[in-house]
Amino acid sequence: MAKVYLDPITRIEGHLSIEVDVQGGRVVDAKSKGDMFRGWEKILKGRNPVDANQITQRICGVCPVSHGLASSRCLDAAFKIRPNDNGRILRNLVLGANFLQSHILHFYHLAALDFVDITAILNYTGGDDKLEGVKAWAKNELDTKKDPKIRLTAVSPFLPRYDSDQYIKDTDLNIAAISHYLEALDMRMVAHEMVALFGGRAPHLIGLVPGGVTQVPTRDKIRQFRRRIKVVEKFVNDKYLPDVLAVADAFRPYFRLGTFRNMLSYGLFELNNEYTQFMMPSGSLINGTVEALDTNNIKEQVRYARYSSGSNLHPLQGQTEPQPGKGGAYTWLKAPRYKDQPMEVGPLARVAISYLSNVEPVKREVDAVLGRFNADINAVFSTLGRHAARAIECKLICNDMKDWLDQLEVGGSPRTFYEIPDRGEGEGLAEAPRGALGHWIVVEDKKIANYQCVVPTTWFCGPTDDRGVKGPVEQALMGAPVADVENPIEVARIVRSFDPCIACAVHVVEGDRDIASFRIV
Repeated sequence: MAKVYLDPITRIEGHLSIEVDVQGGRVVDAKSKGDMFRGWEKILKGRNPVDANQITQRICGVCPVSHGLASSRCLDAAFKIRPNDNGRILRNLVLGANFLQSHILHFYHLAALDFVDITAILNYTGGDDKLEGVKAWAKNELDTKKDPKIRLTAVSPFLPRYDSDQYIKDTDLNIAAISHYLEALDMRMVAHEMVALFGGRAPHLIGLVPGGVTQVPTRDKIRQFRRRIKVVEKFVNDKYLPDVLAVADAFRPYFRLGTFRNMLSYGLFELNNEYTQFMMPSGSLINGTVEALDTNNIKEQVRYARYSSGSNLHPLQGQTEPQPGKGGAYTWLKAPRYKDQPMEVGPLARVAISYLSNVEPVKREVDAVLGRFNADINAVFSTLGRHAARAIECKLICNDMKDWLDQLEVGGSPRTFYEIPDRGEGEGLAEAPRGALGHWIVVEDKKIANYQCVVPTTWFCGPTDDRGVKGPVEQALMGAPVADVENPIEVARIVRSFDPCIACAVHVVEGDRDIASFRIV
């Protein structure tokens, strides 16, 4: 038996390590380890409740909109208010724009490099200035490396590149993907501009507040937003979705790898102010059955997490008390459970629940993908299914945002006003690009007495629970093939398909290696 460590998993948001045992070319055991303690919940205690709206956005620089929205809804509930129509629609538009940049980022800049052969750029002869620039850079990297073991394939931002022949063989397809990698950087900028139009700025919004947003919709802002949607929509339809399908065509076995079937969604994009209708519905999928969501069934368990706080608590009663030396614990992530079940959250969960709930636009797009590969719905619950679900979401979001712009009342109030109560409790549910995000608050004497966040990556990267049941990523890795334990690219592909987001900044020092020496004077 070989023990394989991927520490850290690069090209994700934050610091995650994966440990797997490989026997007979298959994973027989897996542990997902979140290696950072940050303590946001402790930072928030005793503060003005409204501060949470800005502070929690700093949890993540990639999905701050989702945190700001979850916090805003949390405060809405505690203050007993609801946004008006403009406030709800503007929140949806800002969130939708953030989804677009995040999904595009994930595929092109984080995950695609597990499939695309970046070295194909050395054979490029097409004359495109940007690609010629990449080719020149690549040649320079090769020429200036003193260590012959360090090649282009180990150069940031394309690392790690495994010593493997498991990349796309088609040179034209590789070159196209590299070109789209560069274009995707521009698409992210355009999407950020859309966020800033109604959110005030990006990435951390000043315009999200309890009761709605602060930006009044004007005809000029609506025109600017609409113009940018068209740009991103063309990229999604002409390049992103076709590239995902091309990768899927080249790696069809991954429709059967990385499987997990319990799904949870809080509902994406409210279509009314009562939060009862969504573009993609809320619900749970357990044992093949879709059920209505009941957040009273959410509990967090900590047997294998580095916390001394009580286990199996609902987030309103949740505690965040670190215990670094806790025996048997191997991660800083708790183990959230819904009806005592581990649950996958994210684009696959939203698409699967929508599909099985007969949401027609989702069914149409999913059936088109399945038809291309002569597959049934079971293929969706896979590594490639997660990538396809993101692209499908982007296509649907671009289409629906154009309709939402038409629903805005130009010049109308974008928010409902509020007063901070002496006491209150609130639950704020949102969908981040990576999945179900919940904020819970307890207010006493107009201050935060308790605040808990259960983030998407905690759901799917969490550890074994109190009953000995592994988390979703751990289960998805079980049985996965590993052709070469020195080059575990199969494990990396499965883990990255979930799009983990552990934290915004990571500082890593390689053991027994001097990086630099300084004399301080």
